[in-house]
Amino acid sequence: MSLADPGSVALAPTDSAASLGRQAGPATQRPPYQPVASTALLTDRYELTMLQAALADGTADRHCLFEVFTRRLPPGRRYGVLAGTGRVLEALSSFRFGTEELDWLHAQSVVDDRTLEYLAGYRFTGTVSGYAEGEVFFPQSPVMSVEGTFAEAVLLETLVLSILNYDSAVASAASRMTSAAVERPCLEMGARRAHEQAAVAAARAAVVGGFAGTSNLEAGRRYGLATIGTAAHAFTLLHDDEEAAFASQVASLGPGTTLLVDTYDVRRGVQNAVRAAGGRLGAVRLDSGDLGVLAVEVRRQLDSLGAHDTKITVTSDLDEYAIASLAAAPVDSYGVGTSLVTGSGAPTCGMVYKLVARADSSGVLQPVAKASTAKTSTGGRKVAARRYDVDGRAVEEVVVTGADLAVREWEADDGDLRPLQVPLVVDGAVDSRWVGSYGVQNAALRHREARAELPRGARRLSAGDPAIPTVVRTLP
Repeated sequence: MSLADPGSVALAPTDSAASLGRQAGPATQRPPYQPVASTALLTDRYELTMLQAALADGTADRHCLFEVFTRRLPPGRRYGVLAGTGRVLEALSSFRFGTEELDWLHAQSVVDDRTLEYLAGYRFTGTVSGYAEGEVFFPQSPVMSVEGTFAEAVLLETLVLSILNYDSAVASAASRMTSAAVERPCLEMGARRAHEQAAVAAARAAVVGGFAGTSNLEAGRRYGLATIGTAAHAFTLLHDDEEAAFASQVASLGPGTTLLVDTYDVRRGVQNAVRAAGGRLGAVRLDSGDLGVLAVEVRRQLDSLGAHDTKITVTSDLDEYAIASLAAAPVDSYGVGTSLVTGSGAPTCGMVYKLVARADSSGVLQPVAKASTAKTSTGGRKVAARRYDVDGRAVEEVVVTGADLAVREWEADDGDLRPLQVPLVVDGAVDSRWVGSYGVQNAALRHREARAELPRGARRLSAGDPAIPTVVRTLP
C-alpha cells in the first residue's frame, strides 16, 4: 500500500490570476502551487539543534525509548479517543530532508554541515508500537512508543504530537457526539471552520470517532470516506423563488435529495419541497430556529402530506449537548461543524513525547524521567492492558513498568486482561494495516468495540472522573 503524503495538496488548474479577480498577463501569470512533499520541516528548531549537539558529543547513536502519553484528560472528559496514528505513519514515509530542505537549513544557519550531512541520509529505521488507532485512552496510557537512536527518534517529536493531539481531540469530541446521537448518524461538515489541511484531518478523525461521512471531498478522496452535501441557502436565493430552486435541485440530483427548507418560511418550504419531489423526497434539512420544536412540526407536516419516508436532518452549531437535547425529537441525522473541528471545547489532548529510557555507556537501557513539579513522568519501558469484569466491562487500565527485560517479556497473567499495544513500525517498515482508507476502517471498528466495553457511566456528558482508573504495576 502506498503511503501518500497527507500534507500534499495542489491547486486546481483553474487557480489562475484571472480566477482571483486580476487580469492575467506576463507579470501575473504563475504556475499552480506545488507544495513540498517532505514532512521533515513540520517540526521545531530545537529538535535539530539537539541533534547537532548530540552528534558532536557522541550521544546521537545512543539507543533511546520515547513515549507518548497524557497526564490528564480535559476537564469533564471521562475518556479520550486515540486518532491520527495512521497519519503519523503516512507522514513518517515522507520525513525526508531533500535538497530544498537542506539548502534552506544551510541558508538560515540552523545547523552545521555535519548535521546537514546526517539529515541528508535520514531514514527512520527504528520501531514504533502503541494503542491501535480508535482505542480509548486514559491518563498515563502509553499510547505510542518510539524506539531507535536518539538522532532518529528525537526528530519525530513535534510531528507526532501535532498530529496525535489534534486528531485525538476531534475524535474524542466525535465520540461524545455519536454517543449522544445513539443510532442516528452524525455527518461532519466543519471544513469552513478550520485550516484547509486541518479540515481533512478532522474529517478523518471524525469518522474514527463514529461519524458516518463528511462534506470534505479531499478527505473522501484521500481516505475513502463517504461524502455528503446537496445545497446551501445561496442556491435557493439564486432563483426567483423557492419553488424554482427546489425544482432545479430535484431535476439535477433526483427526488431522493435533501432540500433545505428554512430559507424563508419553514412550513411553506416543506410544502414546496414535497411538491417538487412528487412525494418521494429523501430528506429536508433544518438549519435555524428551535430545532426540537421545528422537527416535531415538520414531522407532523410531512406525514400529513404523505411523505412518511422523508427524513429530517438538522444542522446549526450543534455539539454533543445539543444533540443529546434532541434525543426525543423526530430527527434522523445531525450535521456538525464548528464544535467538532475545534474539539468541542478541548482542542488538544495535552499529549507529550518524553524520553523514558536510554542506553548507558555500557549499552544497557536505563530508565530516565523528568521530575519537574506538576510535570512528572515515570521512566522505563511500559506495556499496557485493560482489565474486564465478568460482564465484559472495563474496570481498570493496567500499566506495567519495571526492569526492561521483565517488561519486554511480560504477558497478561489472567484472562481478564486484554493487551492494548500493537506493532506499528518494525525496523523502519510501516505496518500497512494502519494507513490509508483501510486504516480508517480499522480504527472506526476498534473505537466502536472499545467504547462498547466501557462502564455505562462513561458516556455521560456531565463532568466526572475518568471512566476507569489507571493502575501502575511495577515488575522487579
